[in-house]
Amino acid sequence: MSKAAFPINDLRRRKLQTSLIILTLTLSVASTLFLLLFSSRLGFGIASATGTLTQGLTAIFSQFILFIGVLIFAVGAVLTSFIAFLMMAQRTRDFGLIKAAGCPNSLVAGYFMTELLTTTFAGCILGIALGFLIDYAVANVVFSAYQLPNFWFAPLVFAAFFVLSVVFGLQPILKAARMSPVKALSPVNYYGLTTTNKHKPLSRSGITWRIASRSLFRRQSASVRIIILLSIVFILLTVSVAGGIIASDTTTSWIQKTVNSDTIAIAHNSMGNQYKLLLSKFSGAKETGDFNYSDPKLAIPATVIEQLSALPSVSLVDSRLILKEHVEEVANFTVFPDTEQTVNVGDSRQGDAIVIGVNPQKLAGSWFVQGRFLSENDDNAAVIGDSVAHAMYSSDPSKNIILSDPLVEGIEFQNSTFGIVGVCVDPVNNGLVTYVPIERLENVTGVSNPNLLLVKLNNSTDRSADIAQIKTLIQAADPDLNVFELDGVIEKDANFLASTWQTIMLLPLFTLASAALCLVGYMMLAVDEQHQEFAVLRAVGAKPKIVIFILAIQSIIVLVSSFAVGISLGTIITLLILMKQPLVTSVTILEITGWLLAALAGMFIFSLYPAFRLAKASILKIMT
Repeated sequence: MSKAAFPINDLRRRKLQTSLIILTLTLSVASTLFLLLFSSRLGFGIASATGTLTQGLTAIFSQFILFIGVLIFAVGAVLTSFIAFLMMAQRTRDFGLIKAAGCPNSLVAGYFMTELLTTTFAGCILGIALGFLIDYAVANVVFSAYQLPNFWFAPLVFAAFFVLSVVFGLQPILKAARMSPVKALSPVNYYGLTTTNKHKPLSRSGITWRIASRSLFRRQSASVRIIILLSIVFILLTVSVAGGIIASDTTTSWIQKTVNSDTIAIAHNSMGNQYKLLLSKFSGAKETGDFNYSDPKLAIPATVIEQLSALPSVSLVDSRLILKEHVEEVANFTVFPDTEQTVNVGDSRQGDAIVIGVNPQKLAGSWFVQGRFLSENDDNAAVIGDSVAHAMYSSDPSKNIILSDPLVEGIEFQNSTFGIVGVCVDPVNNGLVTYVPIERLENVTGVSNPNLLLVKLNNSTDRSADIAQIKTLIQAADPDLNVFELDGVIEKDANFLASTWQTIMLLPLFTLASAALCLVGYMMLAVDEQHQEFAVLRAVGAKPKIVIFILAIQSIIVLVSSFAVGISLGTIITLLILMKQPLVTSVTILEITGWLLAALAGMFIFSLYPAFRLAKASILKIMT
């Protein structure tokens, strides 16, 4: 028999244990690879290249994914360590038997090193393939189109987990190789047991609890490892579920509130379609060619606005003038109160942005704003989109811009300067937008009429009839005017944002599945270590459900201990990374609680597989 044949046949003989190890490593590698691929598709990470989402929301995603990524890699490292421990824990006795038969240490170590390398290589390769497969599926569902990913992530992830597996797996191999056959055959080394100072007889009162707890604490090495592993997993689960649900609800509400429900747009056909395109860029739509926003043909007559305002079905008419301008940052200075030193703030960076003139008293929407939105007396004030703020008003040490704050600076276009009073999140033009008073914009540009109307309808019983009436009225004034529904576009943007959060929240499921497999492996180790005790209990008349109950208690102790630690630390981390003014409702809290308890219950039920398997076995089979 060749040197490679023995370890391969040994792995095939232990099919369940081998499958658990390979599947655990596969899921860990796949989740890490998919995290990197997905983050690059969103526009941040090691290789960012996309035009979806505003830069402000991208920054929120980046911060959230950074925590998730660190936790996933930490869990992957601990998982790798634990599966290497499980793989070699029960092989210590095999070391002793082979060495007792006269096999040299180097050959024994070579056998088990071959097993370690085989399972590690198989797990990493399958994980890379699964990671690309999941990325392909998500890209087609979330982004509606598949683009080739960055394949350089694959060798990086493969190398990282392969090295981790070999390093963690090599330690128990070398340790067992140095043992004498007598020590290697001892149950203390075989199962990693520790002796207790006091041996108390078991009373009938709570005997199942005493047996379970005693056996659990005898395996201190394995028990501590699994508790640490599950604690990190529950931290990851808490951050991803609680933080993801709250962040998803909060950011989605930001997008939905920018255009009130029951609001329609009125504009010339080309302008209306262009405005819907500007809204759709948030979810990945691409703009083709230049559009002349200042074309006089797009102007909406004042008589149309007056007629619309007089309709009983209309509660508000929001007149807007939309233009595309070349904007420039206007630097300012600040004085440090301690030193009274004057320091420059910002620079003179430039870019193109959509400039929208609005009437602050008649707005068909609301925004999440850092600072404040425009008020009635703001003639020379502006509110910029978060993408403008990140592109033109961020600190940049490479350009010697150490201090930058949009709320201290200004913005200039058409030789007119506006002081910035707020930074808003807006899907229009993917956040590359600036809001100014409409009268001031008309004076600066010479364009005297709005080119878009947002009309908010009253809560009527017949929306279709109201829209038909409005359409007849405006086309009587100008046949090129038309009515455009915006609910579908806003809902598409909100769904895209929600699906992006949901995809991130699904990442820990791979890690959760890996942890569940590790817990099954731990319970298999517990069954193997206690099989003689269980055989004695069955022989003296104990029913199979007693065995299941003992193992269930051990699983509950491990899970509840890890759950308490993970939930506590995960809640603290979630509070640290949440954005300002999070939207938290009683329904949100119930949803988070339900998901976490469902994960706990699922892992507990899954961990009982070795117990049910043992309960079905005969007493004679348990003793052998």
